[in-house]
Amino acid sequence: MNVLAVKSPMDAGYDPARIIPGFEHLRRFWDPAQSCVTVKVLPGEYYVSMQEEMISTVLGSCVSACIYDPVRRVGGMNHFMLPEPLGGERGSWADTVGRAARYGNDAMEQLINAILKAGGQRTNLEVKVFGGGRVLATMTDIGRRNIDFVKRYLSAENLSVRAEDLGDVHPRHVQFFPNTGKARVKQLRGRADNVLVDGERQYLKRLANDPIKGEVELF
Repeated sequence: MNVLAVKSPMDAGYDPARIIPGFEHLRRFWDPAQSCVTVKVLPGEYYVSMQEEMISTVLGSCVSACIYDPVRRVGGMNHFMLPEPLGGERGSWADTVGRAARYGNDAMEQLINAILKAGGQRTNLEVKVFGGGRVLATMTDIGRRNIDFVKRYLSAENLSVRAEDLGDVHPRHVQFFPNTGKARVKQLRGRADNVLVDGERQYLKRLANDPIKGEVELF
């Protein structure tokens, strides 16, 4: 049976016209198991939604923060590989745009600002954080650096952490529903583990080959 013939994005109340400007380029697909549209967030990306859809990502040493306003029913997810530029230096506005969400400090600020712009209220914000596994054994423990950063950031910003699943040595598949704040996490092992580790290595190489102000130091 074709599940899409039984239920479709429109049947689920999904409206493409309500996609928040700036996020049209992200990959979307219909998930028949969840009966909803799913948006896949890759390293260096973030996404905010006010609809009944799911945001999905796979994490190794990366960290994702899922931030939402349960009153306004708006939320989103980021996915960052590195905590912050070396020395914690912040450059010009142009530098920040160039970094996109590759660094945690920019990824957190951009996600929060996008949620607030979409109608969320800072006093309502709740956070769930995931990832930071030690999956790249031959490198500096990037996962631990990401964990230390995100905990420090959330404490400094006085944001309420409702749940966390951080550390360990296995990648994770994270599913987040921004409209409700519900999250699911599944550890990945075996072949999926190896594929993700290879992907993270390639992503780190790309960052090292395209540094901003020579900030990337991985080994």
